[in-house]
Order: sequence, then C-alpha cells, then structure tokens
Amino acid sequence: MASGSDDDPRIGDISEGAVLRAILARTAPAAHAVLGPGDDAAVITAPSGSVVATADTLVEGPDFRLAWSTGYDLGWKSAAVNLSDIAAMGAVPTALLVSLAVPAGTRLSFVEAMADGFRECCAQLAPGCSVVGGDLTVSELLMIAVTALGDLGGRSAVTRAGARPGDVVALAGELGVAAAGLGLLFARFRNGATPVPVDRSALDAVQQRALDRQLRPVPPLALGPIAADGGATAMMDVSDGLALDGSRMADASGVTIALSGSALDALAFGGDRGRALGGGEDHGLLATFAPGEVPDGFTSIGQVLTRGDASVLVDGEPVAESGWDPYRDWDHAR
Repeated sequence: MASGSDDDPRIGDISEGAVLRAILARTAPAAHAVLGPGDDAAVITAPSGSVVATADTLVEGPDFRLAWSTGYDLGWKSAAVNLSDIAAMGAVPTALLVSLAVPAGTRLSFVEAMADGFRECCAQLAPGCSVVGGDLTVSELLMIAVTALGDLGGRSAVTRAGARPGDVVALAGELGVAAAGLGLLFARFRNGATPVPVDRSALDAVQQRALDRQLRPVPPLALGPIAADGGATAMMDVSDGLALDGSRMADASGVTIALSGSALDALAFGGDRGRALGGGEDHGLLATFAPGEVPDGFTSIGQVLTRGDASVLVDGEPVAESGWDPYRDWDHAR
C-alpha cells in the first residue's frame, strides 16, 4: 500500500493525535477507572488503600521478532506478562498504562492490532482491567513499555519472602511449553540468522499449542487472589524458569525448596524436565501453602525445607540456578 494511504497510513505520515484516537477507539472501559484516557492522567480506584504496581518492557530483538509476532500477539503478550506479576502478589489487575515507541514506517493497522491484543487479553484474563493511558513516540526499534496496576481488595500482599519449612510447594500453570514454542521458532523459521514468517501448516497440533503459548501466554491470573485468600505464604510469577525463580523465592525466604522429580515430569511439556526447570515465559504461579491448604488449580510439586547449602533441590540433588535470559535466549543469533 502506498505511503500515506487513507486506508492504512504509516505512523510517520499521520499525527500523534490520530494514532492515539485509533488506539483508544479499540480499548474497553476500565471498571476501576474514575477517569479514563483523554486527560493528563487517569484516576483509578484503590478500595483497599494500596496500589500494586509493576512494569515491563518488550524490545524488538531481545524480546520478540516482527517476522514471528503479529501486532495482536505483541499487544496480548505485553499485557499478559504484566498482569501475571499483579496476580502473583495476590491482587486483582485494575489498569494498564502503555507507552509505545514505534518506527515511522509502521502501518496504523499494526498498532490497531496491538490495541486489540491488549483489549482481548484483559477481557479474557482480567475482566474489568483495561488500558487507561500511556504515551506514543517514534523510534528506530519497536518498544512496548507497560505499567500494570492492581488492587489487593483488603488482602495483604503475598511476597516471595514468606515460605516456611514444612510448607507445600505448588504450581499453577504450565512448565516448558513457552520454551518449546521458542525452540520451534529458532529451529524451523529462520533463514540463517534471519527470522522468516511462521508457516503454521507445517506444525502439528502440539507444536501449534507450544507456539501459541510463546506468542500469547495465558497466565492463571484468577488464581492469584484465590491463593492469597487460601493462605499462600509466598508466591511469585514463574517467568524465568522454575529453577531460577524457585531459587529467588528460596533465597528471599531463607529456605530450601525441594522439588519432586516425578511431579515435575508430570507437568513438563513433552516430558522434558530440563526445559521445565530452565525454560522461561510460561508465567505460571509458584506458591507455598501450609499442608492441607493447597487450593484447586494448584498442583503440589514439593516441600519447603530448612535452609541448606542449595536453594533448590530435585529429588534431593542440587539444581543449577540457570534460567531464562532474554539477551541469550532471544538475542544470541544477532
């Protein structure tokens, strides 16, 4: 399509206001907003008196490839990874602030598709949450910076630091499926070091599911507040792999986390224990509970021990704390 087309103009050929109007036309009302988009700042309710806040940035190169991700994919994933951090504190997501740095040659339809991804992710995973503001600028690389807000609803925040010896270690979500999807992208859809578009017809149903979970993660957000209400003593989002994130929880709590190999094998995508321990971007919830208090939706995978020499054990053997590193796992081929 020619530059400046009325149907699908390039970002560099239209005003910032026109782009923002196109984005905001695709957002949904936020149930927790007193004042939504359009003013200098949004106003969000915080009935509990506390606001849970987190931020994350996705950058073209170390975090995604445009040959592999649609605008919708990027909007969905940018929302999901931030919403998961809110849920991991035991809070309900209330609002997203999105700042985009977009190459001037990007088509408006691509940015609109990103807005659709944000909207649909919130609608499906965090009803009532929506984009309430942000910023837009031009850049040589596409960058998506998101700040997510949440409300504890009167609960105390569940941190990484509360695990106690004798607690049960439990997981909600999947292990290794997003890493399997990433492996498919690098193994099947590159010409040398250059990414090429995904041919989904070349993948079987299992491979397509892994790809979907890499490009559009589905974290178990609703289980965060349920875990908090159910007495979770510690909880965190598993974004960098179970071994690394488990070590972070163990170190913060001053304990050792002992995992069951058979439990890991049962949850590992494709039965790959190594990928389950070291693969990132699954965005499950790792939590600890008193015995007998593990809520539905969580699977027991181990127990908390008094601190020993190692942070994490599997069947009594120490586990290396290696895990997800976007600059290595996404960007090593550049």
